[in-house]
Amino acid sequence: MSKTAIYPGTFDPITFGHIDVIKKGLKLFDRIIVGVSDVNNKSYLFNSEERIQIVKNALFKDLKLNKKKIVIVSFTSLTTDLCKKYKSNIILRGLRAVSDFEYEFQLAGMNRKLNSNIETLFLMSDVENQIISSRFVKEIVKLNGNIGKFTTKSTIKSLKEKI
Repeated sequence: MSKTAIYPGTFDPITFGHIDVIKKGLKLFDRIIVGVSDVNNKSYLFNSEERIQIVKNALFKDLKLNKKKIVIVSFTSLTTDLCKKYKSNIILRGLRAVSDFEYEFQLAGMNRKLNSNIETLFLMSDVENQIISSRFVKEIVKLNGNIGKFTTKSTIKSLKEKI
């Protein structure tokens, strides 16, 4: 039986930290569903379609990851509903620092209350990528800084075009 994990996020834009979590998840699961959240409680730099295309370009064009093992979808539902849709009982979440833990712990608990069959698996990105956040990447680009160590070439191009 194939095992699928759901990796939800806004990916506005995708960073090497996100990519580390995806790569590590591929070592544990047969398939990763990258769920690009499109809920209206955040203001995004890129719309949902743009974020999906940026993720596809980063993973498949820049990094040449296996298209058969990664599915990228947009969703506006609860993550637990996305799990049900793709018959997964695993949610992947990335942890960068202690500051992430409290929010992620609460989120995992709420998801568990919504569906007691779902487990959240926390993965840490590599040490050099733990400081990266999409928010900082966008800020650095706005100030004409170099983000080559934080995300892929196609993502940098998309950011520069947008900003």
